[in-house]
Amino acid sequence: MRIICLFNLKPGVDVAEYEEWARTRDLPTVNALGSVINFTVHRATGVFGDEAATPVYQYIEVIDITGMDEFVADISTADFQAAAAPFQGFADAPQFILTEDL
Repeated sequence: MRIICLFNLKPGVDVAEYEEWARTRDLPTVNALGSVINFTVHRATGVFGDEAATPVYQYIEVIDITGMDEFVADISTADFQAAAAPFQGFADAPQFILTEDL
């Protein structure tokens, strides 16, 4: 199962501060969860086929998990909640899209 999160930074958020946090705190923390197979964060850089277009979202997260129940249990701990709390200060209305392979 894969979760895709699309989001923009809140107005006034320093891009360098968010990206440093993502690289040094978010990526290692989420990738260390037992239910996570792989977690990546991507900065949108353009729209394929339209050099003038601006992407709707600035950032995309891709979380491959072993199962939803296991993932929910992992992210429900007090330690994880504390580690992930800064995300709420950075991300403006993130959209977490649940997917399954065809």
